[in-house]
Amino acid sequence: MRQIAIYGKGGIGKSTISSNLAASIAGEGVKVALIGCDPKGDSTRNLMRGRKIPAVLDILRKSGSTKNIEKDSIIFNGFADVTCVESGGPEPGIGCAGRGVIEALSTISSFGFYNDGFDIVLYDVLGDVVCGGFATPIRQGFAQEIYIVVSGEYMSLYAANNICRGVKVFADRGVKTHVAGFILNSRNVPRERELAEIVAEAIGTRIIGIIPRDNTIGNCERQGMTTIENATGSDIEKTFRELARSIINNKRLVVPTPLSNDDLESLLMNFQLEECAKG
Repeated sequence: MRQIAIYGKGGIGKSTISSNLAASIAGEGVKVALIGCDPKGDSTRNLMRGRKIPAVLDILRKSGSTKNIEKDSIIFNGFADVTCVESGGPEPGIGCAGRGVIEALSTISSFGFYNDGFDIVLYDVLGDVVCGGFATPIRQGFAQEIYIVVSGEYMSLYAANNICRGVKVFADRGVKTHVAGFILNSRNVPRERELAEIVAEAIGTRIIGIIPRDNTIGNCERQGMTTIENATGSDIEKTFRELARSIINNKRLVVPTPLSNDDLESLLMNFQLEECAKG
């Protein structure tokens, strides 16, 4: 069983990519699960026809104990037979959402979730790994492969470098985790692909796939569906299917060589100066 975590800057499009990717992977005949590790609990919505499924932590709070929980109250079957779980989070202003991820994963583990024959388990993880709690899928050995969603915007690349720093720390401590590639979620900024490729190469990885700006994605989301379900035959559906195949066949896993903040700043500044010089 391969366990894959999708990381990236907040608002970069991780949940959209994760749900479309899960549906695409399932379309390749692979048994897949998607676990949302975000307190918003919306990672799986597009696989559930717009429905927000009950989050594990919400059910735990109501029941008081895992002994009072039924498996089908927290584990659901979505589009293309993708198994869907949402970890949820603590009450606003109370507790650490990252710690909630630990409790949620422990709960589904107690139901034998990881013995259900999955080929791939995807984790859609909030933000970057600066907060130790959100590093849970890495630290606890739940995720051996890390894909980082980036754009050509500088803050997303800073976040990507921070994530790689976290992965390197855990790898140095003996945790078997690797960066498997960047997924470029295009924002149509100048020379976007070129900049993302430069940063990826400097860190020791590569771009595994590129998601273009396409209104079809948003149109499908407003109907509570993935492009795989609601835009069959479209260019963007084909893009997600190609990404799924690239990930299924990807064997290039690396312990990253993250840049210092000064080196990253210098790289980005030099790129900006080149851009200005070109007019």
